[in-house]
This record gives sequence, C-alpha cells and structure tokens, in this order.
Amino acid sequence: MSRLFLADLIDATDNFGRTTWLGEPIRQNLMDLWTIQETIWEVKPALLVECGTARGGSALFYAHLLDGIGRGRVITIDRAARHRLAHPRIEFILGGSVASDVVARVGEAARASAGPVMVILDSDHAADHVRAELERYAPLVTPGSFLLAQDGIVDVLGEFVAARPGPLPAIADFLRQHGEFEVDAERSRRFLISHHPRGWLRRKLEGG
Repeated sequence: MSRLFLADLIDATDNFGRTTWLGEPIRQNLMDLWTIQETIWEVKPALLVECGTARGGSALFYAHLLDGIGRGRVITIDRAARHRLAHPRIEFILGGSVASDVVARVGEAARASAGPVMVILDSDHAADHVRAELERYAPLVTPGSFLLAQDGIVDVLGEFVAARPGPLPAIADFLRQHGEFEVDAERSRRFLISHHPRGWLRRKLEGG
C-alpha cells in the first residue's frame, strides 16, 4: 500500500519537480527533507558535504538549518552551475564528484573540520557512480554521523526501470566490504515512504 501511494504521489507532484524552499527549486520528497532536518539537528555537523547541487535549493535548505543551529557549513558539488545562489555557509565546487582534485579538496576540508562530518549523495544515481562516491566520501563521515545515499527508489518503482541499476546494489556491495557502516533502518522508514530506501548509512562508533 505504501509503495502504491508513493507511486501516486510521484505522479501527482511530477516527482516533486515544483517544490521550492524560500522560492528556490528543491527536488525532494518532503518527508525525506523532514528526516534530513531531524538528522542535521541531531548530528549538528561542522561540515555537510552534498554531491549534486542541481538548482541549489537543498544546499540552501541545509545552510538555513545550520543558521538555526549556529554552526557548520556546506560544501556542495556539481559539474555545472545551474543557479545564482550565495550563502556564507555554502561553498560551491564545480567539478565531478569523483574527480581526484575535487575529492582531495573536500577531504582536506573534512579533516580541518572541528566536529562531525555528514555526507549526502544526490548526483548521478547509476550504481557504478554511487559505488565510486561511497568509496571516496564514506571515509570522511565521522563515527556516529551519517551518509545518505539518495534515490534508491529507482531500484524499487516500475516507472524508474530505465535508470537501473541504481543506488541499492551499490549500497549493498559497499556494506559487504565496509563493516564500519550499517543501515539505519528506522531512519530509512521514518515516514513509511521514502525516495531513499536503505539510504541512511550510519558510521558506527569506535568499537561499536
């Protein structure tokens, strides 16, 4: 039933293509955004890394949440600039998310951060690309914090069959080789329907 409702919701909202945050496009399931908001408040990241800026609405959303917390910054990465946004907490990087120079730049920022690091993957959802991002960005996530691999829904709903294989096989393969991470199943099912099934990966605490 929840899967049927999600399919209807995606059709009715043009897959949330008209959703905005303070007037800026933010192509996200609203229930997923709420879970992200709860997680950012819980983790209070000193650095949030986003792969896939798109129109910039999600980066702005995260920055405004960090404004409310009073700390933290966002690094967001995309191959092209499709917006004119600016915010003092956001650093926009142009380039491929798995390019060595981009990964090195983000890694340096993560190592210099005085606090938790959180990562959100929302660029190319093809399995090979997600797997490459996981390998490069998961090590930046601090123990107890999270990596969210978005849009595993492409591997679930029929209307996205042309985009498969997507994130879910990449997540499964990554977890088989990285016991320091686990799926936060409760967070992934927070509102019963989500674009990100099994997408919330928690880095275990040291010794956990």
